[in-house]
Amino acid sequence: MSGFVDALVIVVVAAAVIARQFRARRIDGERRWWILPVILVAFALREPVMLDAHHHTASALLFGAELLVGLATGAGWAWTTRTWAEPDGTVWSRSSTASAAVWVVGIGLRVGLFALGTAVGVRQDSSALLLGLAGTLLVRAAILARRGQSLRPGASLSGAYGDGATRPVGRECA
Repeated sequence: MSGFVDALVIVVVAAAVIARQFRARRIDGERRWWILPVILVAFALREPVMLDAHHHTASALLFGAELLVGLATGAGWAWTTRTWAEPDGTVWSRSSTASAAVWVVGIGLRVGLFALGTAVGVRQDSSALLLGLAGTLLVRAAILARRGQSLRPGASLSGAYGDGATRPVGRECA
């Protein structure tokens, strides 16, 4: 039952997070953007054993690769997100088409890692996937917060990598 619950949590969280990112959202430094990742980490760490005892090295490599894919997905998602500041100083963000591509590639890599683990006989649970998703959300939020801080009030929409749109760009977020 735990595997089913974990899978359900992963699907619901990913769907909710992805869907709401394609609407303009205010970047607010006061928001508790870290709560959902902390809940996901707690959910993942409740498993007593995260690595396959019979394939310890392969399991650890797959676990590390999942975490790296999660962090890279979060960074890619953040850098392909459009950010802009309104004249009143509020900073907003909205994911772009390139952000959707980042998610598709990230999911594809995760499926590939699971298939690789299955092919070599590694028992895999959802802990790595939950931790990877938490890492994705944390990295994205941290990069967007940094980008938002560097925008000056009244800046134009800053281009997201892969956006392809041509419009005036304010001070670029680093």
